[in-house]
Amino acid sequence: MKIFSSAQIKAWDEASIIEQGITSGMLMERAAATCFSWMLDHDLIKQPMHIICGKGNNGGDGLALARMLLQNNGIVSIYILESGKPGTKDFQLNLEHLHKITTNIHFIQSSRSFPIVEKDDIIIDALFGTGLNKPLEGIASELAEYINKLGNPVIAIDIPSGLFCDSATRDHKVITATVTLTFQNLKLAFLLPQNEKFTGIIHTLNIGLSNKFQEAEPAVHEITETSLIKNMIRPRNKFSHKGTFGHAAIIAGSYGMMGAAVLAARACLCCGAGKLTCFIPAKGFNIMQTSIPEAMCREVGEKLNDALETNEQFDVISIGPGIGTKIETIQLIEKLFSRNMPMVLDADALNCLAINKTQIDQIPKGSVLTPHPKEFERLFGTADNDFNRLAVGIRQAKALGIYIVLKGHHTAIITPGGKVYFNCTGNAGMAKAGMGDVLTGMITGLICQGYPLPEAAILGVYLHGLAGDIASERFSQNAMQASDLVSCIGEAWLDLTNKKSTQ
Repeated sequence: MKIFSSAQIKAWDEASIIEQGITSGMLMERAAATCFSWMLDHDLIKQPMHIICGKGNNGGDGLALARMLLQNNGIVSIYILESGKPGTKDFQLNLEHLHKITTNIHFIQSSRSFPIVEKDDIIIDALFGTGLNKPLEGIASELAEYINKLGNPVIAIDIPSGLFCDSATRDHKVITATVTLTFQNLKLAFLLPQNEKFTGIIHTLNIGLSNKFQEAEPAVHEITETSLIKNMIRPRNKFSHKGTFGHAAIIAGSYGMMGAAVLAARACLCCGAGKLTCFIPAKGFNIMQTSIPEAMCREVGEKLNDALETNEQFDVISIGPGIGTKIETIQLIEKLFSRNMPMVLDADALNCLAINKTQIDQIPKGSVLTPHPKEFERLFGTADNDFNRLAVGIRQAKALGIYIVLKGHHTAIITPGGKVYFNCTGNAGMAKAGMGDVLTGMITGLICQGYPLPEAAILGVYLHGLAGDIASERFSQNAMQASDLVSCIGEAWLDLTNKKSTQ
């Protein structure tokens, strides 16, 4: 699913109108009808509703919805924020239709005319849509604050009023929605953590916009839907052998942190790597040989400083989980970079780079970095909002020729070409230690067997979240652990390949 900007959304509407031979009013009617159907499906039609409208097309959607509710015996009050100017053509047309069936229409000119709302009444926010490009001010700002203080359920039409579609809203007033009914595709604002408090539960309603436009129009941002993921999966040839699927090297672990190495190694093998060699400190040797009998192990001293002093060839090298940030480890990373082959860098490997930032420019092109937001900031500097952080990620991925997997609820896979893929699997139960180590191993395993980038990163992140969703159903979000997620990777593969487990 492509994520379009506000300008692209407007162009999408216009292209749909021309292509389908309809009017803008007919498209507005279609949008309102999908909202009405959603409310009908959720048994909300008989609930008293207060529909708050601006004078733009978002307000027109609200008026059309009000008419449909009234025509089905709904209890509806309509409030229009007075701007002193006429509304859009479609707004005015819907207002004319509405005047024919109700007198319960009020114009808000000051705070004295704000709606009086009972405790369980529903507020429909149809003030401003995706075209908003300046903060709410004056009476609009006061109205948003008033609605938020009421604490009533709020259903936002397309986007909560005051929330910018494509940029940071900062400290501006925004109506806090309980539910957002957005049209056709998600908006970029919905995918960033700072806006979660405004959107509530998001439902995407199909209003039949042009498929032709969606396919042809380029987009910087995209959501990884299941259909995209399934097309990436490569079937395994029945005559293949372990050498067919590559040889991975994972450098991980330290005294007290061998769990990170175990999790990464298990995940790597569960994602299909043909062979795996783990380079670990001597004190972790017995742990790895016992926990992962399928993996080969190399002792490399207590500080990993002798890692990869070998002529053995690997298809991918991964480093970071649990290795610490001692000077010997920083030196090891510099030595590995001299091999000039793409790597997967996570956790303490990223922290080592943050300590010695001169190494950042030496990261081999095509490498994958998997930072969480704090690791990202230590590497590339702080950002005052999520939009700026994403912009920094795009800039750094382009400049360094690397892939950045910026972890979060909607993990963002940023490519050297500036494209961003947002993941749609996963849950809050994955906010636990070890989950990142698992992801590192999964991406490593996919690269090892020949999945190209960015497919390996996109598929790895999706599988990681899907296995987490399966684990949460099996163990609960509270109880699930990183090791449980690893155990569910196989079931995630079966789910994606439409095969059922025999268990």
